[in-house]
Amino acid sequence: MDLLLMSAGIEKVSSGGLLATCGGCGLFALLAFFVLTGSPPVAVCFAIFGAWVPFAAVRWRARHRRNALRQLWPDVVDHLRSAIRAGLALPEALIQLGHNGPEELRDLFLDFGADYRAAGNFEAAVNKLKDRLADPVADRIIEALRMTREVGGSDLGRMLGTLSGFLRDSSRTRSELEARQSWTVNAARLAVAAPWIVLVVMASRPEAMLAYNSGLGAMVLLGGLLVSVFCYSVMLRVGALPEDERVFG
Repeated sequence: MDLLLMSAGIEKVSSGGLLATCGGCGLFALLAFFVLTGSPPVAVCFAIFGAWVPFAAVRWRARHRRNALRQLWPDVVDHLRSAIRAGLALPEALIQLGHNGPEELRDLFLDFGADYRAAGNFEAAVNKLKDRLADPVADRIIEALRMTREVGGSDLGRMLGTLSGFLRDSSRTRSELEARQSWTVNAARLAVAAPWIVLVVMASRPEAMLAYNSGLGAMVLLGGLLVSVFCYSVMLRVGALPEDERVFG
């Protein structure tokens, strides 16, 4: 869960804080729907949904941040290539990204510069940068730079140029695939949410809610909840594109 928070760019919230937020949202939903419907089984179902909302929001933010970073890495590599060709050392080239790199990443590279100048330890500073970026593409770039620094070599500029072209092609291909699948995924999400939206509409009729207060009604709700969770999970697995893993994370 800590890795998920880092991937979402949320550094000031711990995993315990996220769990507490989930619990608070679930409790709020439980009380709100119990007051609205007067049906404990219905309230429990929506409490589960409410508890899931903060976690889902963090996952959405992590996915959105990863997609945004995917568009930025080719520019980062190009800036590094230009700085190294201009004669800057690798640490200084990374520090320059705090001034000339993509705006969304400047603070992270400025912090890297502060860490490096404070201790003079490239390994510790770059490891902290990698942890804060929490991105599989960043892992590969940083490990390639680390290896080049350790073993030396004169082909760093060529390697960065090849990497920049590969990242652009990969980002373009993935964007096209995501655009084509988005309408299918959204339609499936609406299909899963539709019965629960109808249930919320029915909450305005107390006699309809009374039917769910019985044991049979609670079993119907439980069955519907299990089917919704199962179908949503299957939809995500079927419609998901392969995600890069943090091999060096």
